[in-house]
Amino acid sequence: MVTIDINCDMGESFGNWTMGRDAEVMPYITSANIAGGYHAGDPHVLRETVDLANEHDVALGIHPGFPDKIGFGRRQIDVTPQEVADYVTYQLGALIGFAKATDLDVQHVKPHGAMYSLLSQSPEHARAVMEAVLDVDPSLIYLATDMHIYEVTEEYDELTAVFEGYVDLRYNPDRSLIVEKQLTPKPTDEVTDRFVQIATEGTVEAANGDTIDVPAESICIHGDGPNAVELLEAIHDAADEHGINIAAPSA
Repeated sequence: MVTIDINCDMGESFGNWTMGRDAEVMPYITSANIAGGYHAGDPHVLRETVDLANEHDVALGIHPGFPDKIGFGRRQIDVTPQEVADYVTYQLGALIGFAKATDLDVQHVKPHGAMYSLLSQSPEHARAVMEAVLDVDPSLIYLATDMHIYEVTEEYDELTAVFEGYVDLRYNPDRSLIVEKQLTPKPTDEVTDRFVQIATEGTVEAANGDTIDVPAESICIHGDGPNAVELLEAIHDAADEHGINIAAPSA
């Protein structure tokens, strides 16, 4: 039986500002990428999100970003490899603290927004982050959002990496994502077909009609999408129909 993880970015609310539909989405996912307080989130939201994940037996991961709440971590910042590694270590430590208080382990690391883009473009920065993750806990899984980053993870025998695919975004022929400025409702048939194709064949149809390789062991759903819950319900139905097991990855 094919097994695939469903991950979602979580804990991105801050103070009185609400982002996403965490309570509604959490029952349908197997891994939560939780904001570490830099691009989004705060200590109280972090604790509440850990508790919510625990309630639904969802694996914990840190979603570290640049210190840029006004820009939601999507603006590029000029940082050295050591500085970006420090950002990741700091935010990872925050999640580990709340996880330990609840007697839970942290499973994975998935950089956010402009930080992810920097790591994709600069192998030097990517290596610094991966080495920092290994220094904190070699059992942590690195969730690689594109092949540039995934290829760098392969330089480290001791690092477990999981390649991630997307089903609520379309792909360019070069396997880069077509990122929307604002998320729009997605047709459930289109999303479930993409999910089944990635899970069972490791491929997806690009925007130009080409079939491209997307060897994903985890798929991401945007929890702040207008019809995220409906998409997740349809994905679970499709998984049952096609004999696909949904579970968090293991190191």
